[in-house]
Amino acid sequence: MKSLLPITLALAAATVAAANAEHPVILETDIQPNTNADGGLRWAVGTHNIQTYRANRTTPTHADGLNHTYLHAANLAYWNGRFYLHYLSAPVSEHETPTDTSVMTSEDGVHWDDPRLIFPAMTLPDGSQTLTHQRMGFYVAPDGRLLSLAFHGEAPSPNNGEGIGRVVREIYEDGSFGPIYFIRYNSHPGWDPAKAAEYPFYKDSPDEGFVAACDALLEDKLTTAQWWEEDRSEDGFYTVSGRALSWFRQPEGRVVGIWKGAQISYTDDEGQSWERPGAAPGFWRNGSKYWAQETSDGRFAIVFNPTSRLRHPLAVTLSEDGSRFTDLLSIHGELPHQRFPGYYKNMGPQYVRGIVPGNGEPPDGKFWVAYSVNKEDMWVSRVPVPVTADVPAGDLMEDFEDTAVGDMPQGWNVYRPLWAPVDVVDTGSPQGRALRLRDEDPYDYASATRVFAPRRSVLIRFRLFAEQTDGRFEIDVNSGDGLRPVQIALTEEGRVIARHEGMWKPAGTYEAGRWIDFELDVNPGGNTERFQLRVDGEEVLYRIAYVTDYPSTVERLTFRTGEYRRRPASGPDDMPGADDKTPLKTFLIDDVSIELRSDD
Repeated sequence: MKSLLPITLALAAATVAAANAEHPVILETDIQPNTNADGGLRWAVGTHNIQTYRANRTTPTHADGLNHTYLHAANLAYWNGRFYLHYLSAPVSEHETPTDTSVMTSEDGVHWDDPRLIFPAMTLPDGSQTLTHQRMGFYVAPDGRLLSLAFHGEAPSPNNGEGIGRVVREIYEDGSFGPIYFIRYNSHPGWDPAKAAEYPFYKDSPDEGFVAACDALLEDKLTTAQWWEEDRSEDGFYTVSGRALSWFRQPEGRVVGIWKGAQISYTDDEGQSWERPGAAPGFWRNGSKYWAQETSDGRFAIVFNPTSRLRHPLAVTLSEDGSRFTDLLSIHGELPHQRFPGYYKNMGPQYVRGIVPGNGEPPDGKFWVAYSVNKEDMWVSRVPVPVTADVPAGDLMEDFEDTAVGDMPQGWNVYRPLWAPVDVVDTGSPQGRALRLRDEDPYDYASATRVFAPRRSVLIRFRLFAEQTDGRFEIDVNSGDGLRPVQIALTEEGRVIARHEGMWKPAGTYEAGRWIDFELDVNPGGNTERFQLRVDGEEVLYRIAYVTDYPSTVERLTFRTGEYRRRPASGPDDMPGADDKTPLKTFLIDDVSIELRSDD
C-alpha cells in the first residue's frame, strides 16, 4: 500500500496557497536579505537620508536643553507649508523616567529647527514621573487645526493599558503651543483620578473650536485605532486591537491596516468594524513597525525592516493594487556606530512612520518617512516616486549645474548626517557647481551614490578636489547586492591606495587645493575581473588590479568621507568624544561620467 503522506502534504500546500491567495496583503519575493547594513538589497534610486537631530549629552542643541540620548518613535505630518516631526526621548534607556515628547519643524524637510519640548513628563502624587508613549503624534482637524497628542504611562510599562491617559494640545500657525488637556482617560480598574490632576479635561477649554476638533478626533475610528495599545480599555471605544497601526485605501475602497508582526486588518466601514485575516504571508514578522501608504503615483508601499530580529536595513516593497507586493528595495542602508548604549536600544533605522492620511501631502510628490537610528538619532527619508531600483540604460554625465546651490542632486542616493552634510555648491571658479561632502563627525560619514544601469564593464571618470590631505575619502564601485569589487581611498596621510584582491596597494599621492582627474576602468576586457586606475591620465598601479569581490555586474558608484563599515561598534560604554566635532574635512566632486560598455 502506497503512503498517503505525499498526497496529504500536497493538499496541505494547496490549502496554504489558497489561503494566501485570498489574503488582502501578500509579499511575493524570493529575495533573502543578508546581515549587511543594506541587507544586500538593491537601492530605491534617488532616496535622500537626512538626519534631523543628533543626540548629544554634553552640548545639546535642543531648545529646552534636553540632553537625552535615547530618542525614538517618530511621527510625521505636513501642515501649513511645514513638516512636523514628533518623537519621545529619555536620558539613557527605553522606558526610563522621565520620558518626554518633543517636536521639530522644517520648511523643506532637510534643514530642521531645534526640537522643543511639547509634552513633558508629569510628576505624580507619589513623586514619580511618567513616561510619554504614543503611536500617533498629529491630527489635522476638519477645520484645519493641527493637534498634537501624547500618552502618559507609568514605569516600567507605559503601554500596558494601566497608564493615566492621553493628552492633547494645539499647534498654532505661528508655531506656538496651546494649553495641554487630557482628551481621554484610561478606564482600567483602580484608575486614580489624582494622577491626572495636572491637566484639565479638553471639554473645559474655553476655545470652542479646539473642543470641536477634539470631538472630531474622538469620532474618527481609523485614527483612534492607533491609541489602543496604551489604552486597552474595554469600554467599547475601540473596535479593533493591535500595535502601531498604519493603513491605506485599496482601489475598491477597502481600508487595509498593518500592525506590528505584519498582522493585517481591514475595514469596509471606516473603522466601525474590522476583519482580522492574520499575518500577511511572505512578510518577515518582527517587533519593529510597518508603515503602509499609497504613493502619489497611485501605487502602494510598505516600509519595514525585512528581518525577524534585526532592525536594519529599512526597506520598501511596492504594489500596483495594494494587495500583491513584490519588490524589496533598501531605503536606508547605512548602520552607524551607536555612540550611547542603553537598555533595549536596538541597532538600525527603525520604528518608521510616514504621514497619516489626512495629515498633509508634501507638494514635491515624494513620499516621506521618519524613524530613529540606533534609538538615539532622528532621521527622515524622502523617496522619489515612482519608487524603483532601475535607471534608464545609457551613459551618464553629471556636472551638477542643474542642481540648485544648497540642494542635493536628484537621482543620487545621499546619506546626510548633521555633522557630515552633502550639498551642491558654487565653486566660484570656472569649474562651476560641484557636489560637496563635508565631515566633522567622529563616528559617522557623508556619502553620495549614483546608480546606473547594470553592466559587466564600465568606464568611470570624475574630478575630485580635496581641501586637505589629512582626511579619508573612499570611492567604491558596487554591485546591486552590495559587493565592492573596486575600492579606492584617499588616506589621512596624503596617499592614494587601491584594493587588489582585498589588499590595499599604493597608488601615489594627492595634493590639496587642486582638481584631480580620476578614471576607473572596470573589467576593461569585458570579462577580466580586473580594474585599472588612472590619476591625471597616468597609470598609478604597478599592475592592473584584480577585483576584491566577484559580482556579475556593477551598478553603483559611491563617494564616502570615511572608512566603509559592515559591522558598526556598539557599547557597552559611551564612545569617547561623541559629543565633539572633529576638524572639518571637505571634498568636492564634479564632472562624473559613467560609460556603459556592451556586455556582448
